[in-house]
Amino acid sequence: MRSKKSLFLSVAALATAASVTATVVALQGASPVSAASRQAALPPGYQLVTLPNANVPNFQRRTLYCPGSKHVLGGGGEARGNGAILVGSFPTDDARGWIVLGRQIGYNDVGISVFAICAD
Repeated sequence: MRSKKSLFLSVAALATAASVTATVVALQGASPVSAASRQAALPPGYQLVTLPNANVPNFQRRTLYCPGSKHVLGGGGEARGNGAILVGSFPTDDARGWIVLGRQIGYNDVGISVFAICAD
């Protein structure tokens, strides 16, 4: 049996998800949305930052930091090459950047790209 607290959290999560879904549907709906409306939906100081593909030894971390005093909201990465596998993709401990690592089967190195979504 669920406790009242977990039930409340589940209901709150559903309400938040419904609100986010409604916002996304409104922004992506059939009617044209102005660039100003889309910009207003982004968090203050929003910036997508990338660290282009580079070959690094297998399992070596590549870290991308947000510029200035911005913090990371999310991120990801890509492992490139024959048999390349993305092994890890996660934020830095201080929430200022994103870390990605991978490996490539049969090779000593792997191509890794890193992406971070930053905001104030």
